[in-house]
Amino acid sequence: MKKHPILALTIGLSLSACSPTNENVQTKHISPASVDYQAKGIISKSLPEIVKALNDGKVSSEALVKLYLERIEAIDKQGPRLQAVLTVNPDALTQAKELDVMRKEGVIKGPLHGVPILLKDNIESLDNMPTTAGALALKDNVTHRDSPLVAGLRAQGAIILGKTNLSQWANFRSEGSMSGWSALGGQVRNPHMLDRNPCGSSSGSGAATAASLAAGTVGTETNGSIICPSNANGVVGFKPTVGIVPQQYIIPISESQDTAGPMTKSVKGAAMMMNAMATTTPDIDYTAGLSIDSLKGIRVGVLDFAKGSSSQIKQRFATALDDLVAAGAVLVNIEQRPKAPEGLGKMSYDILKYEFKDGINSYLASTSAEQVPVRTLQELIDYNQTNADIELALFDQSIFVSSQSMDSLESETYKEAVIAVQKATGEDGIDKLLNEYNVDVLVAPSGPVVPRIDPINGDVWPGSWPGFGGYAARAGYPHATVPMGEIHSLSVGLSFIGTKHTDVNILAFAYAYEQQSQRRIAPHYLTNAENIPAIAEAMKTKSH
Repeated sequence: MKKHPILALTIGLSLSACSPTNENVQTKHISPASVDYQAKGIISKSLPEIVKALNDGKVSSEALVKLYLERIEAIDKQGPRLQAVLTVNPDALTQAKELDVMRKEGVIKGPLHGVPILLKDNIESLDNMPTTAGALALKDNVTHRDSPLVAGLRAQGAIILGKTNLSQWANFRSEGSMSGWSALGGQVRNPHMLDRNPCGSSSGSGAATAASLAAGTVGTETNGSIICPSNANGVVGFKPTVGIVPQQYIIPISESQDTAGPMTKSVKGAAMMMNAMATTTPDIDYTAGLSIDSLKGIRVGVLDFAKGSSSQIKQRFATALDDLVAAGAVLVNIEQRPKAPEGLGKMSYDILKYEFKDGINSYLASTSAEQVPVRTLQELIDYNQTNADIELALFDQSIFVSSQSMDSLESETYKEAVIAVQKATGEDGIDKLLNEYNVDVLVAPSGPVVPRIDPINGDVWPGSWPGFGGYAARAGYPHATVPMGEIHSLSVGLSFIGTKHTDVNILAFAYAYEQQSQRRIAPHYLTNAENIPAIAEAMKTKSH
């Protein structure tokens, strides 16, 4: 087994045409007691379907917010206790009523008018909610500032329903961390199988989307934290080109790799959210290229070297390739991984630590001293040690300590590392593959079948991790994941990776695949694998 301590830093058509219809996995092999928590009615639908229902007058924003709040109470706080939502906006219902009045008066703010959205709780909003990163030190950090992406969502009429739980400090506190755990929110549960890892720091956003706790959610990624939880929770995740979505008023890790992105049930929903969130590219319509024909004649680079070792993932990947061909793609096999410079992993990790120290010092200094008791990373380390019974109950703060020892961003070692890593993963990595094989996009499995949550050992991942997301993250390039099927009721995804600023194309390719394959599954809230009768039977003692 292999530990990956920083991988998951780490997601007007007719209703039937808006998103895949294959939401319900065959139930004959699953314990029927687990299906009671499945979403029904309008909240089970994708974001585009919900928008259409609002526009057609079939549901009001007030009714939607009430339904989501009831569902959060029923399955997030009670029932299976997903613990995916950390805070609910106390003014969400009032805002929904106001938007309903505007709609009746013929005033529509934008395509997301009245649509409830959840934010990962490292993203600031001007609503009466703290931005905590799941940490005790930030529990009162109410800034009343909208991150630009939130202002963009709000300008198009979205309602900020609340904040999602996350891996604390976006999973950049400890090399022995457990994905999905925060001191304030506890452990996020995977709605497909509750004892399974929800993956990545945007774990709450992934679980909340899959469990129909909002029409869509926003996650953030440094290295895998949109893609991995989207893969694990069976939803669409999109990590845009770094810089397209502004990072202001988002608790930082890395200025060279951080980005926010949408996590939804459908590619069209992600593209619609991008139109609101990508405030640096107001003239680009991220939905413009969405067509079932988007893959016709497109040369697709198949990353054979990134398939991993799981035979079951390889089988799902082979089926996904068949779907791509059925959608009109021309497949080109790529067997050789790009040659990486010696020490690429260490350089990449060091960059994050350099940038985290600088970024978190600046962020903490910008907060209210009355609300946040720490001003620097060193003060944060000391605070956590003082409150070790809460903060360090499960794992240490080794990444914090290591980051504190780093030099400033004026260090030549840091500057040289940034240039080397971005060249290795961009020009000599993704771009080289695209150019040498004359392909438009690269595809690979998005990640592993997730293991069990392990509070003793922390995250322990299967060996030979499938995927190529680390290169996209380090280069700052766009990356989308779309569900490609299930393995024992756990979802796995297919990745689409391209070069810088090809976001519209990546979403278009992902959409065509999604429409052709329709392999998203609804979660069944299994307690564990033994809720599957065949597995339960095999686990029994046999008499001979």
